[in-house]
Amino acid sequence: MCRVVDLHQAVLVKNDERAGALRTELAARGTTVVNLLSSPGSGKTALLEAELALAASRGVPVAALTADLATEHDAERLARAGVPVKQVLTDGLCHMEADMLRAQLDGWLPDGTRLLFVENVGNLVCPASYDLGESLRVVLASVTEGEDKPLKYPTAFGLAHLVVVTKDDIAEAAGFDEDAFRANVRQVNPGVEVAVTSARRGTGVGLVLERALAVAAGGAVHRPVMARNGSDGVGDSVAGGGTGVEPGGVDDAMAGGVPVRGRS
Repeated sequence: MCRVVDLHQAVLVKNDERAGALRTELAARGTTVVNLLSSPGSGKTALLEAELALAASRGVPVAALTADLATEHDAERLARAGVPVKQVLTDGLCHMEADMLRAQLDGWLPDGTRLLFVENVGNLVCPASYDLGESLRVVLASVTEGEDKPLKYPTAFGLAHLVVVTKDDIAEAAGFDEDAFRANVRQVNPGVEVAVTSARRGTGVGLVLERALAVAAGGAVHRPVMARNGSDGVGDSVAGGGTGVEPGGVDDAMAGGVPVRGRS
């Protein structure tokens, strides 16, 4: 058992090293990576599609890479935004690693790409421990998943720089208790911003883009307690990214531009 744990830790340390190198390389090219994590069916693809379309309409050079176990459906949806999109099939692997992302970029990622959105494989367990070289990690949960999701998946929510609630248009029908959800987020990641969105109604659409652009411009990003403590071995590299990192600083640094319903 100990050998298995040691091997896993070694894999994570190696991944962290590769992620740090990739973050530095992409920063030199002027590209910031945004890593999106959620459970299947959270509405992540719908929100990302809307964010990409908004970026395209504003002339922001963005690209998206989407990872899936077996299908290319998400890439086909995201491509409707008219921006460069690439599908990665993991053939059953439940997460992406920094080397996997790095291998996809040569010959595909256009020069001058300001933001690269990575739609990770749909689950909140495996991807949570793997830094992809991102500077902004966004964890999403829909109103249908229950208010205790952050407590069930403390690593995913505990290492988030931004938490996004999706499908707010059906919150009442689902009986979603937003206050309880926010309280649970605070238990695992105090100070992180929680935004409520609905891709269908357009509520909060543009918030992720605004936050990503702010980080790309060198703005402060929330630094989770779990990352400061380094309790899972990946926090330091996940939370860095060469930006001015301050606890809870995202609220002050990135408050403008997008209608947001409430804060943590």
